[in-house]
Amino acid sequence: MHDDIKQDFETASVKHFLFKSKLRSFLYGSDTAEGPIRDPSMCALGKWINERALVTYKHLPESHELNRVHQQIHYKANQLMDLHLAGKTEQAITGLADVQVMADRIVQLLRAMEDKLRHGR
Repeated sequence: MHDDIKQDFETASVKHFLFKSKLRSFLYGSDTAEGPIRDPSMCALGKWINERALVTYKHLPESHELNRVHQQIHYKANQLMDLHLAGKTEQAITGLADVQVMADRIVQLLRAMEDKLRHGR
């Protein structure tokens, strides 16, 4: 059981890391698909949140906070992508610091959820 929980949250963390990587790549000029970066329900972590966090782990208050912060990070990503597309790439890249704060919060929430589940809290 604990291994299943560990694997589930490691998967979520990897999905989150990939989102950040895709956003960074886009802002630095890579031809990256916009949909999964712009739309929280299209990204891999968003799917995990909707299918796992808000279903299997819905009893944990962190699951709802995770969903909220996830929505916020996509809102900010949209702003940064729009800046980049408007030719304001430096301003967009500077905004990655704000994304990192939200990204760190997502990691904290994932760890807190995993910890509670593994220790029966």
